[in-house]
Amino acid sequence: MRIGVPTEIKNNENRVAMTPAGVVHLVRNNHEVFIQKGAGLGSGFTDAEYVEAGAKIVDTAEEAWNMDMVMKVKEPIESEYKHFSEGLILFTYLHLAPEPELTKALIEKKVVSIAYETVQLENRSLPLLAPMS
Repeated sequence: MRIGVPTEIKNNENRVAMTPAGVVHLVRNNHEVFIQKGAGLGSGFTDAEYVEAGAKIVDTAEEAWNMDMVMKVKEPIESEYKHFSEGLILFTYLHLAPEPELTKALIEKKVVSIAYETVQLENRSLPLLAPMS
């Protein structure tokens, strides 16, 4: 699978959806990871660290979004909706209740959307929310 990680553009969001360690794990399992240039800087990760881990660096958001799956930290903002395409897998916090336009755009473009906040284990715990508690 080709996995893209675009730079977060939501106001005051400097985190990145994947660390270099995450890249190592995915590449070892035969996935390709594409990180937008500079995407990790706000979290203290350089492009060189991502390349060393096995990722490829892409120059633009367009390139990072043109993948089988895109991983983000925060829900897409309106200027990112243009990147949605049928069958794209989007893995991020979505917070859809207050975002009816985002919900509509995801449905209309037939994006497979997986919200971090809804991932549950068999015991019904929410492991991706635990770090936020």
